[in-house]
Amino acid sequence: MILVLVTIICGIGEAAQVEYFNVMDYGAKGDVITDDSVAFLKAWNDTCNSETDEPTMVIPRRQFFLRPTTFRGPCKSKVHFAFLGVLFAPSGPKEWKELNDTVKFIEFEYVNGLYIHGVGLINGRGKGWWDISCRYHPDLKALRFHKSNDIHMSQIRIIDSPQTHILLLGCNDVEFEGLFIKSPDGSPNTDGIHIQATNNVFINSSFIGSGDDCVSIGDGISNVNITYVTCGPGHGISIGSLGGSGNVVNVSNIHVRHAIFNGTQNGARIKTYQTGRGEVRDVEFSDIKFIDAGNPIIIDQYYCGNPNGCPPTNVGVQISNVSYTDMYGTSKADVAVNFNCSGNVACTDIKLENINLTSSTIGKQVTSSCNNAYGEAKGTIEPKSCLNSKT
Repeated sequence: MILVLVTIICGIGEAAQVEYFNVMDYGAKGDVITDDSVAFLKAWNDTCNSETDEPTMVIPRRQFFLRPTTFRGPCKSKVHFAFLGVLFAPSGPKEWKELNDTVKFIEFEYVNGLYIHGVGLINGRGKGWWDISCRYHPDLKALRFHKSNDIHMSQIRIIDSPQTHILLLGCNDVEFEGLFIKSPDGSPNTDGIHIQATNNVFINSSFIGSGDDCVSIGDGISNVNITYVTCGPGHGISIGSLGGSGNVVNVSNIHVRHAIFNGTQNGARIKTYQTGRGEVRDVEFSDIKFIDAGNPIIIDQYYCGNPNGCPPTNVGVQISNVSYTDMYGTSKADVAVNFNCSGNVACTDIKLENINLTSSTIGKQVTSSCNNAYGEAKGTIEPKSCLNSKT
């Protein structure tokens, strides 16, 4: 084991001690064949227990094979993860089953203060999972953050996750910047980033292309800012689906700005089950470009994973104060603006301003459709608004 301790002078009377823990010094081979999980955990243990200012675990520019691995805190300091190499997941369903962990590949749990940076790549090797029905395997994540706070990750690449690429579950104060996430169009349930029971999330300047939602926002969420994200392929940026188990949902203060949807199945989407209750409020979609996108603007409160399997109810999720501003481009759907709101609980205070959507097919016209949706429109609106101004 070789430790490098560096003292950085930050100013008069100030010094930061940076201690480096390189996985190669703990026995990692970096040959893609050898299981380097134990070496990674040993390096993490020393990093997490270091009392220096900036303990840093180093993954050099080598290719590593890992079993499902959890880096668990709490740690004695805020820790850094200098991620420069490539991490390969187990190759397929049979190997995952033998490892007896079918929840995640890489997980950070109970870590408060985490900085992941570099040009590293996580390869989830998901094709073996995509080739079998989703019903026969659980929801595997390439990278999972669980009950961790003050997370910062930049310039990391994640490809071909078996299912969700990044999961945030029970976290607070998260910042992602410059991420590259990619899996093929049609790969099942490969959400780019899924957020659940998490607050204060900032996703900036990233590319996400997947077989499912580029970003999906679940229940128990507040204060999410998504800016300068290019989405495609994928199912769009979605709030939901919500309320599938009949629970009371609570989602608020969601802002999606300066985004591009390129060839996506949906664009700016809110989707709830008929069984849901609670509220979605204070949502903003602004400065959005659509390129041959399906359903560019959509609220679907009759979402159902099983056709004809969701009977009518007398409840619904209250959707209110949702604004769509400065959105333009081409729609491959005939209905470019679709507010299909609950017959039990109307969508209220919907705002449209400067919307200019045209058909991807030359000569065709796009339309709007509204069901129990109330609000106002101003500026240039194309297609013409169908919102009802009176509740």
